[in-house]
Amino acid sequence: MAQPQENSTVILILVVITILLLFLIVGAVLFSVFIRRKNELLIEQQDSQKRFEREIAESQIEIREETLRNISWELHDNIGQLLTLAKIQTQNSGGDQTQLDEAAATIGKGLTEIRALSKLINPEALKNMTLIEALELELDRFKRMEYLTTTLEVTGIPIEIDKKIGSIIFRIFQEFFTNTIKHSKASHLDVCISYTENSVDIKAKDNGIGFDIAFAKAKKGIGLSNIESRGKLIGATIEVSSKEGDGTEMHLSYTSKNDMT
Repeated sequence: MAQPQENSTVILILVVITILLLFLIVGAVLFSVFIRRKNELLIEQQDSQKRFEREIAESQIEIREETLRNISWELHDNIGQLLTLAKIQTQNSGGDQTQLDEAAATIGKGLTEIRALSKLINPEALKNMTLIEALELELDRFKRMEYLTTTLEVTGIPIEIDKKIGSIIFRIFQEFFTNTIKHSKASHLDVCISYTENSVDIKAKDNGIGFDIAFAKAKKGIGLSNIESRGKLIGATIEVSSKEGDGTEMHLSYTSKNDMT
């Protein structure tokens, strides 16, 4: 008579053991998936950090190269011409004090330009500049070289931005400015920097000939691709808009909580 009860007990024990084994297997699988996903996230973070550091290095190299090109242009097109003019004024003065004064004034202007240029040459000065100072220096250069007229407007209280992030933001706008000088045929460039408690918005707009933005994106031009990829890398949103005959505008928005340092 006890046999059916014993069989039921054995079956119950087997069911409990089976359920426990299933729980253990499911737990082991979930733990394995968790560990694998955790390792994948760590690898992704490491890869992201490596990309960030590589982009920082590339941006700094490009900034130095652009700076050297700027120095070369200024020495040839600006300071060289001023010194040549001063030489001609001196040679043609014939001792006339008025012409000598004009030559002295031209030399003085050349010295002022050399002092401004020295800021570009000094790597420590560039490294310690704020984003506003770096952008202002770049715009001042355009005015000195008479490429175009510029305005810079700053609203809000400037927030501290990590130097590495600042370098990439500056390089993004330096690339935009270079395209403006080379291709836009613009005569004026406006830059507006707006700060809030933890973010910065920067807008740059030229009055050039503009271009078909959809066509440019379809062609995947290097300039736009670099700007977009660098924006994503630092967690900034970037919008480039343009219309043929109506200039080009770039808007960058960055929130400081995205700092990767």
